Amino acid sequence: MSGHDEADEDPIFAREVLGQVEGLEVHIMDLSGANGAEPVEVVRGFGTVAHANAFARRYVRDSVDICRARGMDARAVMEAWGTFGEDAVVQGAGEDAWRSANELADFAARPAADAEERSWRIIDPRRDEDDEDDEEGEGGEEEGEA
Repeated sequence: MSGHDEADEDPIFAREVLGQVEGLEVHIMDLSGANGAEPVEVVRGFGTVAHANAFARRYVRDSVDICRARGMDARAVMEAWGTFGEDAVVQGAGEDAWRSANELADFAARPAADAEERSWRIIDPRRDEDDEDDEEGEGGEEEGEA
């Protein structure tokens, strides 16, 4: 049965297939410059390069679309994102790291086709940590009641 469970796992989380990589981080950079050259946030807990890359890509896609106002052309969207947006930089993946520059023009040219393209929260590794904390809290209450 466990083989079936592994086959159902999303490939971005498949550590057995893609390999566990230690030290992966995504640095969230405020492009307004309010935080200087330092990231406003460092997201850790990625098990695979694919997971970190998918998170960074969705995060930037969301940021670009947030900066998009009705009627803006691609150049105006890029200017708004460069002034008010947030970039996501994958650290610890070497040459395999996703880079926003590779897709930024496409992101600016067209809004996301569906919500999943922007849904970085669903694959945020901190969400897993929150779920584990919730489970531990629930388990502790049940044990205390027994």
